[in-house]
Amino acid sequence: MYKWIFGFLGFFVLRFYGAIIGFIIGSVMDGFKGKGGISFDTLFNDRTREVSPADFELNLLSLCSIVIKADGKINQNELQYVRAYFVSTYGKEKANAIFRTFNEVAKNREVSSQRICAYLNQRTRYEMRLQLLHFLFGIAQADGAVTEAERIKIREIAGYMRVHYRDFESIMAMFVKSADTAYKILEVNKDASDADVKAAYRQMVKKYHPDKVRTTDEAIKKGAEEKFKEVQKAYEQIQKERDL
Repeated sequence: MYKWIFGFLGFFVLRFYGAIIGFIIGSVMDGFKGKGGISFDTLFNDRTREVSPADFELNLLSLCSIVIKADGKINQNELQYVRAYFVSTYGKEKANAIFRTFNEVAKNREVSSQRICAYLNQRTRYEMRLQLLHFLFGIAQADGAVTEAERIKIREIAGYMRVHYRDFESIMAMFVKSADTAYKILEVNKDASDADVKAAYRQMVKKYHPDKVRTTDEAIKKGAEEKFKEVQKAYEQIQKERDL
């Protein structure tokens, strides 16, 4: 099949010699596909493929390890937070297997947040990456507070995951409280008009609704629900302050 497609394309571009080259390339791809190799559609539509469960688990655990080590020390509360997540999601036996596999991989390869994020960017929806960011902040806060080093590292990861700065600020405000936390969560300034606040809330509801996170992972779903509740709480707080 592909030998005729590439043969035609080759002829269209380079005439006779192009047709020969295209026919050869297409024949190789036909043979490769017949042996169970990667298909033509996969080669050209790789960005649309979803990450497999096994790959997702290892990449997520890799990001967890990066955040845990961000401040130069390994905190047991943060480790327990991650372990509790994996055990509750996958069961103790599978969670232990994931940790063993990760340890073996980590021994032979440097864990690169940029590489991991590039991989996830091609295979996860933007809303899913927002939820991953929320989970990483949860790890950082497991010991009581998000340190500056952890905040910087998660900000770096957010950049690699192509998360917009205002979205990053909104999620961070759910964990790092300040006088204008509610406004940061809704991604508006404190002097925004009532109409702008209401519009921002409606926009955040659309963005952070749990239905946006399409995953079978129960823990990720639960995190999405918690994040959605934070948006609602922020809006309710502003309503009370402004008597809306």
